[in-house]
Amino acid sequence: MMATVFWDHKGILLMEFMAPGTTITSEVFCETLNKLHRSIQNKQRGMLTKGVVLLHNNARPHTTAHTNALIRLFNWEIFDHPPHSSDLAPSDCHLFTKVKVWLATQHFHINE
Repeated sequence: MMATVFWDHKGILLMEFMAPGTTITSEVFCETLNKLHRSIQNKQRGMLTKGVVLLHNNARPHTTAHTNALIRLFNWEIFDHPPHSSDLAPSDCHLFTKVKVWLATQHFHINE
């Protein structure tokens, strides 16, 4: 199972879980971005016109014309992912340290 988490300085904006075996396509990623857009509208009024910055890697669903057109429509900015760490955003190493330590000791028998 994969979790996608979007956050800002005030906390988590959107957390979404993908079922095992689901493929992330441009359409799936754009639907996630639409959910994020709605979440920002609901949780962070006034932030949609400027100040939204996405930090993501260069995975194909993140770089398609369809995805880029949606991001431009929302007037969001993209920060490129550092080339030396293609699997983690730089903030992952610092923000989720305690979560990683806790998860390392857990054994889950079912996804729920």
